[in-house]
Amino acid sequence: MYLHTLTTDTVDPSERGALLGGRFGGEIRRGAALYLEHFAALGLPDERVRELAERSHEALRAWAPGLAAESDACADAAGVERWRVAAVGARTEILAACPPAGEGECSTAVYAPGGGAAPQTVQTWDWHEHLVPDALLHAFTPAEGRTVKLFTEFGAAAKIGVNSAGLGVHFNILFHRADGAGGGVPVHAVARRILDEADTLEEAVELAGSARVSASTSLTVVTADGGAASLELSPRGLAVVRPGDDGWLLHTNHFLDPELAAGDVCPGDSSTAERLAHLGAVRAALPGLAPAERAKALCGSAGSGAVVCMRPDAAKPPHEQWGTLLTVGLDIAGGGLDYAVGTPDIAAERGFSRF
Repeated sequence: MYLHTLTTDTVDPSERGALLGGRFGGEIRRGAALYLEHFAALGLPDERVRELAERSHEALRAWAPGLAAESDACADAAGVERWRVAAVGARTEILAACPPAGEGECSTAVYAPGGGAAPQTVQTWDWHEHLVPDALLHAFTPAEGRTVKLFTEFGAAAKIGVNSAGLGVHFNILFHRADGAGGGVPVHAVARRILDEADTLEEAVELAGSARVSASTSLTVVTADGGAASLELSPRGLAVVRPGDDGWLLHTNHFLDPELAAGDVCPGDSSTAERLAHLGAVRAALPGLAPAERAKALCGSAGSGAVVCMRPDAAKPPHEQWGTLLTVGLDIAGGGLDYAVGTPDIAAERGFSRF
């Protein structure tokens, strides 16, 4: 995965989208085509994908018209049909119309020590490598006096990021029996709007709760004044999971809220429980470390064999191959991302970059 960077300073969503699409038209067209191939491998033909994408895009337009306008302008500038870019932006909603994937994706560890100290965070981003030959680090200005820095795929509104108000977001997919082809607001757009607008944890919760979603996701929100919570979104409602008494908030790909967990349909062969147990086992070694040292500690004694170092099984078809594509932490107080392409053991060896 090659990471591109872009800085834009316009506050107009359409202008921002046009700049993005004009600069990265080839990457956007390629990413959209790869996703259509992926959906087809999962049994969804293009016409069904278009239907689902357009339904979610209309839900987005009603909930956050600026983000819909940005997506449309991006598609126009890239020379691709709008629904194809919308399909990448609503990829979680489209996947909700398919059987849940076996492996799942992403492991997040947050330490909120209390006393007003900023939380310390690290996450692995796990996905299908063939779908993301290129990704984006984008610094932009959603409103005068406010900046956001985030990592995302081309076509998706946001994934992992931080804003100048001292608020950050991590991202983990979840699976609930209520998920389906409901055409809800894209969960990636929920993460983006929180970064664009929220100054506090309470505002993030309010924004997340205002979105009608058709797919489930956990957005772990942290604030520079010490706040931290995982917002578990599902069509059945929103749950707010707080850190434990020890200050730790760990999340993989199953629900932690007891009520929503009753409807959890994360596949039984997923490593989500094993990864959560691994985070619990290594957490005591993580606080106070520089990014590369934290990545090494995240692996624990298992090193490159740690369950959080996901590597694709070449014997499986591409749509069933999972790998850790990014290891990333948020500097919430400093307004930046510390990132490294690849698994935590590789990140520890090669070091991190700052965005």
